[in-house]
Amino acid sequence: MSLRESAPVTPGPGGGASAPRPHRATAWPEARAVAARAGAHARGARKASAVPLGSALGGVLAEPLTALTDLPPFDTSAMDGWAVAGPGPWAVRAETAVLAGHASGPGTAPEPADGEAVRIATGARVPPGTTAVVRTEHARTEAPRTETSRTRAPRTDDRAGSPVLCALREVVPGQDIRPRGQECRSGDELLPAGTLVTPAVLGLAAAAGYDGLAVFPRPRVEILVLGDELLTAGLPREGLIRDALGPMLGPWLTSLGADVLGTRRIGDDAEELYGAVTGSTADLVVTTGGTAAGPVDHVHGVLGRAGATLLVDGVKVRPGHPMLLARLGAGPDGPTSVRHLVGLPGNPLAAVSGLLTLAAPLLEALAETPPGPERLPGPETTPGPEATPEPETTPEPETTPEPETEATPEPETAPEPETTTGSGLRPRSGPRTSARVPVRDEVQGHPYDTRLVPVVRRGGRAVPLRYHGPAMLRGLAAADGLAVVPPGGAAPGQELDVLDLPRPLDERAATAAQGACFT
Repeated sequence: MSLRESAPVTPGPGGGASAPRPHRATAWPEARAVAARAGAHARGARKASAVPLGSALGGVLAEPLTALTDLPPFDTSAMDGWAVAGPGPWAVRAETAVLAGHASGPGTAPEPADGEAVRIATGARVPPGTTAVVRTEHARTEAPRTETSRTRAPRTDDRAGSPVLCALREVVPGQDIRPRGQECRSGDELLPAGTLVTPAVLGLAAAAGYDGLAVFPRPRVEILVLGDELLTAGLPREGLIRDALGPMLGPWLTSLGADVLGTRRIGDDAEELYGAVTGSTADLVVTTGGTAAGPVDHVHGVLGRAGATLLVDGVKVRPGHPMLLARLGAGPDGPTSVRHLVGLPGNPLAAVSGLLTLAAPLLEALAETPPGPERLPGPETTPGPEATPEPETTPEPETTPEPETEATPEPETAPEPETTTGSGLRPRSGPRTSARVPVRDEVQGHPYDTRLVPVVRRGGRAVPLRYHGPAMLRGLAAADGLAVVPPGGAAPGQELDVLDLPRPLDERAATAAQGACFT
């Protein structure tokens, strides 16, 4: 079912559980595409805001990042050592060393005259008149000399009694000096609009002179965990079970790039659910449970009462087929806001299936830069001024190599396929691209629907895990991906798409769960 074909839901009696509805389940690939289109449609209403650097992580640049200063802003020393002037040997100045963070210029710091050396620290501003920086380990100091230099007249000033600095290797003019503007000049475009703000981007922005950035913020998500039967602490008892989804969904959604506003627990109460859905300021509301047609499954009825439009009402996938996606009406932020609701099944593995099927593609598309004026070409298409290379230095002296020993070779295994992590740190258009991996064992399939099966990668192959029933988490906890099994199943060696889970796998944890049991 596409956005164009969607229709408002019909509320059930009293706004609670809905009346029987015709089965309108969407094929799994199409459901993901619908979710991505919904996210792309919603991002047009997003607005940029100026935030301090510390609050910009995970946002998307609303405008190009332009250097506010040269980088580096002045000639700096690349090493601890000596700032020297002219050819050596050099008389050592006795004044305080030139340190990073201290002014350097006429009358502010030691300036070496021809034939002199002053101590200098890494990152310090290079004094005027400096020919090169000699690293500490590439020089030695000697007692004062009284003889006449071969290249200079005998010293008659106060430098005659100064220690002498001698280089242990050739000194090249400009060595170990980072010239002003080596990385960029003021006004250069460093990153285009639409770039995800990572920790490295924050560092670059700070170095370039920024205190804040104009960004499109991360999509806001609120989680509503539904059910009278859920406990938040202690052991299951008297028909009550622990809530497994509340602790799990927040980190999952954060890893997908969302700003999780909070997790609320709501009993089987249609009125309370209606108030929570219509009052939420989130871009995406995620509910758990209540999406089927049971006596306390209120999600469909609440959506109808709220004037929502169902975009996906059931998906041909196991586990998780009762999942849904709806476009909500105007929220508290005003009539221009575009909000969505993803209804996940209440069973844990089924809920994760719904998360990757509907929530992940929607969030990925929503995190893209909103459409607007044509972006300036990025650095990969527009050549900038040639970067000044780091000054060459004489190579390190050769040392006697360690005696070679023949290492025992590691057993050869097929390389692990490159995959996209679920970190949520890179905006994408459309559903997340999955890796294709051959499956090691036969995987039973559903006659008509797609199956998502927890797997672990071993030797370049996907190994199906046991404990993959809709209500189970043991297999998922040991997995590093969900294999997309087509209707009818998969034979050993058949390549399957694998949706990555956003955490590294401890392979030892998968050993006990490994197998091919079908439930």
